[in-house]
Amino acid sequence: MSSEHKYYNAFNLISQMGPMRFKKLCIYFNTMENAWNASAAEYKKAGLEEIVIEKIIQIKKKISPEKEFEKLERKNIKIITINDALYPKLLREIHTAPALLYYRGEIKKDECTIAIVGSRKFSIYGRQVCSQLARELSQSGITIASGMALGIDGIAHRECLKLKNRTVAILGSGIDTNSIYPSNNRQIAEEIILGGGAIISEYPIGTPPLKQHFPARNRIISGLSLGILVIEAAESSGALITAKFALEQNREVFAVPGSIYSKTSEGANNLIKLGAKLAAKAEDILEELNLESATETKKTREIIPDNNEEALILENLSPDQPLHIDQLAKTTKMNVTALSSLLTLMEIKGKVKNIGGMRYVISS
Repeated sequence: MSSEHKYYNAFNLISQMGPMRFKKLCIYFNTMENAWNASAAEYKKAGLEEIVIEKIIQIKKKISPEKEFEKLERKNIKIITINDALYPKLLREIHTAPALLYYRGEIKKDECTIAIVGSRKFSIYGRQVCSQLARELSQSGITIASGMALGIDGIAHRECLKLKNRTVAILGSGIDTNSIYPSNNRQIAEEIILGGGAIISEYPIGTPPLKQHFPARNRIISGLSLGILVIEAAESSGALITAKFALEQNREVFAVPGSIYSKTSEGANNLIKLGAKLAAKAEDILEELNLESATETKKTREIIPDNNEEALILENLSPDQPLHIDQLAKTTKMNVTALSSLLTLMEIKGKVKNIGGMRYVISS
């Protein structure tokens, strides 16, 4: 992380800050470090309101950017800012793009992502459809994004995990373990991280899951994605808020039709009536987004071993589940020193990748 990250985090601890005020600071001060060390008069020139300036000056005295950043490091939480190359390209395009994101796991640049959202209260039909579509899309090389809520969100994430494929969860709270909501989703959060995915939030550690955070969170779910798929949503469902953001962000909206007698299908059925694309299978979504070749593209990336030793190594590695060299040596029954040399050569050839700490994955 750059030194700028600690100042982004420090400003983000001031609740009055938001995407537009961050943007004003970026434009006027050039760096967040300059902004942090600025005076009230300079904040006024940058375009901040008097009441916000007063809060910043008052709260700044109580915050040590270095100590607050150390808290993130201790919890293995990373930051990406809107000025970083790795910041998701699609998300950067939206009007209220978060100035920074906190994440645990791995963020991949410019991946094909589709969001799946829906009701917390789902029917047997809803579970069946969500499982099928999440599985089909994931198998096609698509990253599934959702909000890790109970119900449809959780089903979508779990289907990806069953396939050992990547999935991304965006939260309306901090991403430290104690802040994750609902608390019984802490286990799935860890599984997402270990599976090569990520949990993401714009909120600092220790932020509780306040009601107003979830509509704001939904704009990130849609903003990250090429399109969103709504599966079972009542007329007042939060999934419809995500659909509204998706339309505003010029994203495609898909919906699964449901029974006209089901309350949980009213929202999805109405979306179709208003022009959302009907989705009955993954191909309906892939074709509309011109991603029909996603599966074929995934196949063409298959790594070809040059010898038996490389083949054995590749058999025991995956693209999204890092394996430590000691464990790899154990499963392949290879000498660690010889294995280390082979892995170095394979990394040079672009076949494997050391993601840190001598943990390896197949290069994607």
